[in-house]
Amino acid sequence: MDKKKKPGIKRSSQVQLLKGKLDISRSGMGFVIVENQDKDILVRPNDFGKAFHGDIVRVQVATGVSSTKRSEGKVVEVVERKQTMFVGNVKITKNIAFFEISGDKPIPDFYIPIEKLNGAVDGDKVIARFVKWDKDDRKPQAEVQSVIKSSDESDMAMKEILIEAGFPIGFEEQLIKEAEEFSGKITREETSKRKDCRDILTFTIDPVDAKDFDDAISIRNLDNGNYEIGVHIADVSHFVKPGTLMDKVAYERATSVYLPDRVNPMLPEKISNELCSLRPNEDKYTFSVIFQITNRGEIKHTWIGRTIIHSNHRFSYEEVQQIIETKDGLQFKAILLLNNLAQQFRAKRFENGAINFSSTEVKFQLDENAKPIGIVIKESKEAHKLIEEFMLLANKAVAEYVSKIKINKEPIPFPYRIHATPDDEKIKPFAAFARKFGYQFDMHDEKQVASSFNNLLRDVHGKPEQHVLEQLGIRTMAKAVYTPENIGHYGLGFENYCHFTSPIRRYPDVMVHRILQECLDKNLKVDKKMGERCKHCSDKERSAMEAERAGNKYKQVEYMKQFLGDEFEGIISGVAAFGFWVETVDHKCEGLVSVKDLNTYDDFQHDEADYALVGMRTKKKFRMGDKIRIKVVAANLTKRQLDYEWVVEGGGGESLGGGGVKKLKSKKSK
Repeated sequence: MDKKKKPGIKRSSQVQLLKGKLDISRSGMGFVIVENQDKDILVRPNDFGKAFHGDIVRVQVATGVSSTKRSEGKVVEVVERKQTMFVGNVKITKNIAFFEISGDKPIPDFYIPIEKLNGAVDGDKVIARFVKWDKDDRKPQAEVQSVIKSSDESDMAMKEILIEAGFPIGFEEQLIKEAEEFSGKITREETSKRKDCRDILTFTIDPVDAKDFDDAISIRNLDNGNYEIGVHIADVSHFVKPGTLMDKVAYERATSVYLPDRVNPMLPEKISNELCSLRPNEDKYTFSVIFQITNRGEIKHTWIGRTIIHSNHRFSYEEVQQIIETKDGLQFKAILLLNNLAQQFRAKRFENGAINFSSTEVKFQLDENAKPIGIVIKESKEAHKLIEEFMLLANKAVAEYVSKIKINKEPIPFPYRIHATPDDEKIKPFAAFARKFGYQFDMHDEKQVASSFNNLLRDVHGKPEQHVLEQLGIRTMAKAVYTPENIGHYGLGFENYCHFTSPIRRYPDVMVHRILQECLDKNLKVDKKMGERCKHCSDKERSAMEAERAGNKYKQVEYMKQFLGDEFEGIISGVAAFGFWVETVDHKCEGLVSVKDLNTYDDFQHDEADYALVGMRTKKKFRMGDKIRIKVVAANLTKRQLDYEWVVEGGGGESLGGGGVKKLKSKKSK
């Protein structure tokens, strides 16, 4: 008997298989997001197959002409799991164990064999690992990795954030064993293959609490009056070889994740903190870019290759900043020279079209239980910029070298770090908004846009609108990604750029090291999956950034709980139809002021062009960048959400705007 056709869809005998990411909404409906396709594919709950939220899947779609707005499909294959670790609760009845997953995304319960409970009992909160979901299995199968102690809510939340983002916690015993078998012994055979830089003054400059040091700088005077400056990077590829379990795990993670109270590393501690960490007074294998530079910042010669170094000292950023400011201290002549050269490189970058976005880092002061007891706002100072400029220089030099190498007149597959030019459709509304503050934008070409950005960033410094224009400016920019298609890096003003300087915490840097050595050896192996690998690394980088934001948000909520009912000065940091976000001046903690509360005073509508909510009656305007006073009314750790309430100036008794407008008072005023 013929099945009834769904209304609005003309079926075809042909079907199409498409690959994309399955996104399951809270309501239970699924959507497969296919790259370079405008419309997502609707997948109903019964058609998910063996897929979970976030998985990369193949979906079968009818190719018939459809009169509906969205194609419908059915998942037929799971290509790649977003995550294999989950947080949830164990339920045991009559010697049968199930695992109920926490979170707001619909997902079936997992079956757990009794012998795989790992000590968990009924009701325990656990971390479980997905094992399999075979064709004939009714439910997916899992095993308990560890039981989470309910007493440490914060620890559990951080682990949950990592797991939801698709990052495993800890390393399997087999991998730890593989790492322990590596030797840190410096051999005569290996040293003979490398440039020996151990007798040159070398040091590292890192955050005071850093545990892995993956870059060092060396400096010495040359007889011709120039300086030889080496950028030395931990030689992770010496230990992590293609095809090994270590390499497989590093690639899957693709990046370390930095949460407020911990690091979830890409590589086991034996490698990241010991074998590859450029610790002082130890000989280490490195991959280096060594420059011959004049005192005017002109690069006369560049050498790239494997080296062996001996770090003489470990500096913190604070120590180097003090040396720069006082012009005194350990190795002050070398540091002042490096700083002078870095400033010259920086100035040249901006002359060539780089954009000077400043950055501030918000760090939590934590007690012994990782509870936030204070917030420190760290600005990027000369010491940070010194390191940044030399790392940029090395990354650029490596990319330039590789870009010139061809196979059959074709560029070799290589993970460039690219940053596309701004989209006109994003720049135009931003430029119009900036004009309201008196800042002009030249839109004639890309270089003029960059120049306009720099003029704005310079002129806005220290003014009330600085924060809003900087934040909106950053949002207009494209996201930097890894790709073999080299289109340059717009934000840095570089035609060629890659990531070479952080292989301990970024997998693309490991790929760069391997390809670089193949180029030097003239023994190139063309990686036909480079595009796929680059996309994977870009996706994992985004996941890590989302996890880091979630971790910071959790700590913000945890910190602000102590201030419930208190009032603070804030700046409107974002606007939407349902309300606006406010970032407190003192703590940089962001919360939402709901339009539902604002409608107590007036009917507020969203003005997208002006980044504002506007009262229809009073014309009261809440615009991004405005200063405002708020009260902390709720701090929800489960949702990682802060709720603020607008404090009406003068206690709520004065006019909200416009001559002759009736005075209004909040119903919530006490």
